[in-house]
Amino acid sequence: MKRPFSLHLFRLAAGTAPALLLVCVGTLIGYLSWRGAPTLRLSLFFGSTPVWDGLTGARPVWDGIWPACAGTLCLVGLTLLLAVFPGVGCGIYLAEYASPAWKRRIGGAVNMLAGMPSIVMGLFGFSLILLLRHSVAPRANTGMLLAASCLALLVLPVLVATTREALEAVPDSLRLAASALGMTPARRLSHVLLPISVRGIGGGVVLALGRAAEDTAVIMFTGVVANAGLPAGLTDKFESLSFSIYYTAAQYQDQAELLRGFGTALVLLGISVMLLCAARFLENGYRRRWRGGDA
Repeated sequence: MKRPFSLHLFRLAAGTAPALLLVCVGTLIGYLSWRGAPTLRLSLFFGSTPVWDGLTGARPVWDGIWPACAGTLCLVGLTLLLAVFPGVGCGIYLAEYASPAWKRRIGGAVNMLAGMPSIVMGLFGFSLILLLRHSVAPRANTGMLLAASCLALLVLPVLVATTREALEAVPDSLRLAASALGMTPARRLSHVLLPISVRGIGGGVVLALGRAAEDTAVIMFTGVVANAGLPAGLTDKFESLSFSIYYTAAQYQDQAELLRGFGTALVLLGISVMLLCAARFLENGYRRRWRGGDA
């Protein structure tokens, strides 16, 4: 029987899509490495400041990206601290406990939040500060806590959706088997469902990591500046690698400064990969502990 042309076209597209993806990713990484790798020296991070003084904050770093690296790591960590527990908890509720009516209501709200542009979330945070200044907190100002809170709202739908899908993908036979063994719903969740779903939940955390590290529109309105030094507190201004790249691309004066921007982009990519590997390491450790130490 002769196969239709559309099937051949689909098979061709399915075969070439992975190769095209690898070519695009390889081209992007190769171009960033070509332009930015020559700038990866200590001077890129600390400028003319001694390394130890820059690391400890004994002396400010004005011509290096070390404060932006520290600000990015602090921002991502605070964002996940604010977003992971409510996001995963909401996903567990939708998958295991919510009625069909509440699934529709909460699911619709999550989908609406997922479709919100990041620039709108940044304006929301800035408007919140203005409201606080004119009401209960006249000295309220933008800072890292506000930026992390807005980013947490931005990545929350990813965590909710991935947790819900991971739990709903668990076969019902395992739920029935756990109930037949006399497990309570809480023990069934902690001893059966979550260990099986940890890879899917970990994937959502990884996506949230990447989104929090690279987003610029939100933090532009909620506390990031070009020169702030090392993060001093939750309510203080901070630097970020993503904003540093944007600022350099818009304000560079010569090719050397532009190349430092490419180097900064390469550092941001490296930090994202490092966070990805750390998340996978924690996920694999949890799975090995659940399996009793097996690899």
